[in-house]
Amino acid sequence: MTLSHPTKKYAVVGIGNAIVDVLTRADDSFLDHMGIEKGIMQLVERERAEQLYGAMSDRVQAPGGSVANTLAGLGKLGLRTGFVGRVRDDALGRFYAKGLTDDGTDFVNPPIAGNDLPTSRSMIFVSPDGERSMNTYLGISAELGPDDVSEDIASQAEIVFLEGYLFDKPKGKEAFTRMARGCRAAGGMAGIAISDPFCVERHRDDFLRLIANEMDYVIGNEAEIRSLYQDDHLDKDLARVAAVCPLVVCTRSGDGVTVMHDGERIDVPVTKVTPVDATGAGDQFAAGFLYGLATGADLQSAARMGVVAASEVIGHMGPRPEVDVMALLRAAGLVQPG
Repeated sequence: MTLSHPTKKYAVVGIGNAIVDVLTRADDSFLDHMGIEKGIMQLVERERAEQLYGAMSDRVQAPGGSVANTLAGLGKLGLRTGFVGRVRDDALGRFYAKGLTDDGTDFVNPPIAGNDLPTSRSMIFVSPDGERSMNTYLGISAELGPDDVSEDIASQAEIVFLEGYLFDKPKGKEAFTRMARGCRAAGGMAGIAISDPFCVERHRDDFLRLIANEMDYVIGNEAEIRSLYQDDHLDKDLARVAAVCPLVVCTRSGDGVTVMHDGERIDVPVTKVTPVDATGAGDQFAAGFLYGLATGADLQSAARMGVVAASEVIGHMGPRPEVDVMALLRAAGLVQPG
């Protein structure tokens, strides 16, 4: 696939929840004691969020959110990126905005003063087997709406990347549509990460309409793709999504990655490893894949770039790269030296 406007201000603009990630290690007995369901993302209320935050020891804190993690990975690969999201003008909000800017991504919406809702945060408990149990208090980020989307920013994006988690409220859906249409009208590409099968369960019909009518690509894992059609026939479901969306990318854990485009199926294998921390694996896969898409790589190479980026991030605590992923891409023969 070839992009048409490589001189735009941004290679990729993401829109999603602006969430401060707070990580700590915890064994299964601690999870049971605290009533934390292992391995999934749960939304929690403010009181529960404060309880869990207080129970965390040796916290590691970073500006996060799924799409923001992807943008950070793209920034480390040298692409110009922007982020559309909402934080409050409080300590965590200022930390978030500065952290994203320091990582090379333009935080295009300034922190908001005078709002009752605090900046969003996600308490992430990482088990010895690498599974992460996420407890997210959405706060102000979930209030993002079309008024937060600048048509100028949308038109200056070669690629727009939407975060499915933000699809829970009507205002979020309107923001997605405004961003996608602004980008596509200016010749760019718009796509979405499905993010979570439970999110699909809540908004299946709207998800399908968005994918069919507004999206040029969609990225999801097996469970997310299957949840679109409420069955366990992955190959059939991939074909159904590919019939309404030009580019479909499905990550399948140890079974590799499947890409569907123009009637062609591309399967890319992975080397199975035991993860230290699975947090951010999907986010960094998206970073590698979108890097390939933005730089004109063929789709097989783009998927391989995603696999390399995901493999790096599951080897350590935290959702963002710790080593030079570009060097890894060069070592894998996916990017020419220079």
